[in-house]
Amino acid sequence: VTTLDGRETAPLAATPRRFQDANGEPLKFFDAVVGGRSVGVPGTPALLDMVHERWGNLPFADLTAPAIALAEAGFAVSPRLAGLIDGDQERLGRFADTASYFMPGGTPLKAGDTLKNPDYAATLRMMNNDASAFYVGANAQAIVSKVNDAMQGAGLLSTVDLSIYQVKERAAVCAPYRAHEVCGMGPPSSGAVAVGQILGLLEGHDLSAGPQDPDVRRLMGDAARLAFADRGRYLADSDYVPVPVQGLLDPAYLAERAKLLAGEGALPEVTPGNPTFDHALLWADDASIELPSTSHISIVDAAGNVASMTTTIENGFGSRIIVNGYLLNNELTDFSFRSHSDGVPVANRVEPGKRPRSSMAPTIVLKDGKPVLAVGSPGGSRIIGYVAEAIVGVIDWGLDVQQAASIPHAVNRFGSYDLEEGTTAVELSDSLTAMGFEVNTRELTSGLHLIGIGPDLQGGADPRREGIAFGQ
Repeated sequence: VTTLDGRETAPLAATPRRFQDANGEPLKFFDAVVGGRSVGVPGTPALLDMVHERWGNLPFADLTAPAIALAEAGFAVSPRLAGLIDGDQERLGRFADTASYFMPGGTPLKAGDTLKNPDYAATLRMMNNDASAFYVGANAQAIVSKVNDAMQGAGLLSTVDLSIYQVKERAAVCAPYRAHEVCGMGPPSSGAVAVGQILGLLEGHDLSAGPQDPDVRRLMGDAARLAFADRGRYLADSDYVPVPVQGLLDPAYLAERAKLLAGEGALPEVTPGNPTFDHALLWADDASIELPSTSHISIVDAAGNVASMTTTIENGFGSRIIVNGYLLNNELTDFSFRSHSDGVPVANRVEPGKRPRSSMAPTIVLKDGKPVLAVGSPGGSRIIGYVAEAIVGVIDWGLDVQQAASIPHAVNRFGSYDLEEGTTAVELSDSLTAMGFEVNTRELTSGLHLIGIGPDLQGGADPRREGIAFGQ
């Protein structure tokens, strides 16, 4: 198992106060998102190029051909996309190219409309000839010009930033759980560490009563709160700050933290722990804002190779800047908006060339050294809870992968328990409230995609989005 980090990077000209006003106060989220200020160097094109170079068999042009055909002939706008456009008209309308694409003639696209994108087809053809052309020459200059245009919002990107971008191969971060090994992305992603911590904290408890049992949900909710407290203090780009990954996943550390779950009610307060740390440094707690967007795909091929990939431009339409047919990300708003707290630096603060922390948790679960499950999801910082819940669903609750993708969500991160509206999860509300949790009922749009791997393959696609399970 290995991981490839195609996370975006901050411009070399960025400073820790990137998302603060003149008084040093954090900007409001969408004031920071819309425009060039939030755009990091795109990483996904380079990632796809590296994946193809290392493991691909078909010509790159064969792989982009279906997307080129859709871009040129057009595709039907889905009801979900139409709804998202309608709800974001003001921000999409700030930039002429973006407005004309999503709201031609000033009218938002509707479900069933045909949407064409010849500029994107041309970008893919450019990458067919040389994928690195995305990062140099005319395409790079077009990105920089748009991002740094004063009307687009204070960008600092340079052609040098794009030309020096590199995908990084990193060791997978793996954690044990009930005779399994749960492997995923380490820093700058917080996914594998947080999922591994949640599962490690739950290891000593019997969860077989299932998702509708209030005490099971109490344990899962407070385990997630403990993991998120550690995440907020310690998780960041390990190329810039020391991250105690081993300490955070140390079974002895988790066993000590798990003692906090021994009661019958919600933890009244949750604070970060003190894992074994290679460096005697103290970080302040993070203050970043992550909203639920992103996409995930899980794949197993005929040879038994397994891929779990989560990809994102962060917010639903990213920075709202469109260049050569594609939207630019707003990944930099995954950094902490606060650089310091009471004079203590925040690990996930902005720094030149640094990669922002993410919650992405593409995961491969192994048993006896062989893969048995591929899983991942979109959903902002709730990704961690969705993925942990799905793994518990398969291992503890005996669900098949489609059932695991469809579990009514009950997710906790920072103390408030979110229950998925319109599902049986809301029946937990009174019990969880009595235990001391603040409870909210809301839409929880995950996008889980799971593959169960055994003598036969089983696929499960989240009913909340437009994904499918498909096999040949």
